[in-house]
Amino acid sequence: MKLAESFISINGEGVRAGELALFLRFTGCNLSCSYCDTRWANEAGCRYEEKSVEELVGYVSSSGIKNVTLTGGEPMLQRELPDLVEGLLGLQGTRVEIETNGAVPLDKVARLRSIEGTSGRLSFTMDYKLPSSGCEADMLTDNFRLLGQEDTVKFVSGSRDDLERAADIISEYDLTKRCHVYISPVFGKIDPQVIVDFMKEKKMNDVRLQLQLHKLIWEPDRRGV
Repeated sequence: MKLAESFISINGEGVRAGELALFLRFTGCNLSCSYCDTRWANEAGCRYEEKSVEELVGYVSSSGIKNVTLTGGEPMLQRELPDLVEGLLGLQGTRVEIETNGAVPLDKVARLRSIEGTSGRLSFTMDYKLPSSGCEADMLTDNFRLLGQEDTVKFVSGSRDDLERAADIISEYDLTKRCHVYISPVFGKIDPQVIVDFMKEKKMNDVRLQLQLHKLIWEPDRRGV
């Protein structure tokens, strides 16, 4: 597997924001969003280490950290990802979160939830790319049917048009009754107060504003945090 970096920090976003997590970041992505903040991991010349599933599971096991975040790039493009997730779920108490861009089918990994003893320990944080990303046409809304109460759909918004589109998708697919729903600002492009005002205007119950904690604690472009 093509590992670009690994590190222990806090989860900067998602359901477990603020909790310690071990991050495994993989190279490569099938999208090129306008606001991508890990573009370096998607470049053809990105340096990476080839790691086996066994090596990564061993690393996580020895870390003492229970939350594992698989990210990228787009981690779902890694051919051996289902094997890695299955191996991680075999570790007592380990919780696995997959950050995915919404443009790759989730079924091959989602079916691992049927393994006995894994209930509630595998979650997806899936983006829905809004108009300003330039990638909305790539979204696979069929993934929504695979999401449940442990999962999250995240709308990264940079404009009023983005917010209007997010509201439409949330309503069309009744997402707040299916999973967690977060709206996050494109860093430096929209004032979070604008999002709050929009949520009030639209009476967006059960939707949460979420800021990227790691960008507030450290320099926004800093790696390994």
